[in-house]
Amino acid sequence: MQSDSPLKPLSVMSIVGARPQFVKLAPVAKAFSDRGIRHIIVHTGQHYDEAMSDVFFADLSIPAPDVHLGVGSGSHGVQTGGILAALDPIMEEYRPDWVLVYGDTNTTVAGALAAVKLHIRVAHLESGLRSYNRRMPEEHNRVLTDHAADLLLAPTEVAISHLAEEGLADRALLVGDVMTDVCYLVRDSILASPQVSQWTSPVATGLPYLVATIHRAENTDDPERLGNIISALKDLPADVVLLTHPRLKARAESFGIELSGSSLHAADPLPYPSMVAAVLGSVGVVTDSGGLQKEAFLLKRPCTTLRTETEWVETLTDGWNVLDPDLSRVRSIAVRPAPITPQQAPYGDGTAAQAVAQALIDHAAHA
Repeated sequence: MQSDSPLKPLSVMSIVGARPQFVKLAPVAKAFSDRGIRHIIVHTGQHYDEAMSDVFFADLSIPAPDVHLGVGSGSHGVQTGGILAALDPIMEEYRPDWVLVYGDTNTTVAGALAAVKLHIRVAHLESGLRSYNRRMPEEHNRVLTDHAADLLLAPTEVAISHLAEEGLADRALLVGDVMTDVCYLVRDSILASPQVSQWTSPVATGLPYLVATIHRAENTDDPERLGNIISALKDLPADVVLLTHPRLKARAESFGIELSGSSLHAADPLPYPSMVAAVLGSVGVVTDSGGLQKEAFLLKRPCTTLRTETEWVETLTDGWNVLDPDLSRVRSIAVRPAPITPQQAPYGDGTAAQAVAQALIDHAAHA
């Protein structure tokens, strides 16, 4: 006898905890709502500062988290272990069809491990990116998550090739980059109505400026390295707005390094729309952030990356992004004109979140 009861909607648990994940969550949450997917949002609290977490939900119109774990700071092991322990009862309670993890943080790998131990299918958004720098915790998080996950949602053709090289091609699917979705949406809103950003530069009106962020452990945990970076930023031939990640602020205070002075202006982290407006108004970006490298590329602003490698190798094409790990060129290249060659679109056309939703529907049907 055919049942008259409606089919149970697909349920997906998104596990997020850091700024880039909140940005990626915004278009995904909308796509899930459009498709009738039951969406459970778990905020681990990895970024516990309000400016780095909760404010993003309001600014990007993301539904409030269903669960907030409040894990907070700690060493990599303490933080990852805390998230793992806290997730077990949450996953048992909701028993979603999918657990969706994002990017490369401790939240990502903890979410994947918790789910696979409970035999819940895992999808990894932003699979296949590789820096091949094994000193970076983010690299281990990505690789471990990719090898644990059931569905690998890759943003680029290069990411797909990395997964194939690791024997994971049968689980990989090219969907595009959801960061492109939200970046283009916010960009267009700001260009249509500049007051949307609600951001005022600390630099005097009319003067050219650079946007800078520094937060990775390899750049902040050694006082000599951090001191050299801050000195280089103060020596650039333009004003620099340094958006101070909590890690940077804490390390600078403990090392006695002053984050403002000369042409360097320290500022609080920005809500995403304001950050996009800041980059649009700038002459370029100096960073060690993976996300900001790509946002600079999408917004057509030259980027100088203070690292030995980048996961987003497509940004290096035509010099949109230049690596300067030893700080030998930053003064001469940070303020450089944008390339004149037509820019390619390796990160998709702004419809990746819809592709993610469809992939989870399709692969659930074949589970």
